[in-house]
Amino acid sequence: MSRKRKSIPPFKSEAEERAFWESHDSTDYVDWSRAERARFPNLKPSTKAISLRLPVDLLERIKIAANKRDVPYQSLIKVWLAEKVDA
Repeated sequence: MSRKRKSIPPFKSEAEERAFWESHDSTDYVDWSRAERARFPNLKPSTKAISLRLPVDLLERIKIAANKRDVPYQSLIKVWLAEKVDA
């Protein structure tokens, strides 16, 4: 037997919606057993290109570290930056 779901209220802004979902359980509003997997093949992540000057020696060491991990050096830099910011 399916239970009665609450109606999702209208939101004035994305911030208001975010605050709502931070303090409410979605299972009161959505029947996740009926959810279907969605694919967004043309969705592009929002990124911004920057210019960053690094000493040649540092860049070479980063490239060596990336090569050892078999990842592009720019991806490794992004991972390291994210880890440091989150720490």
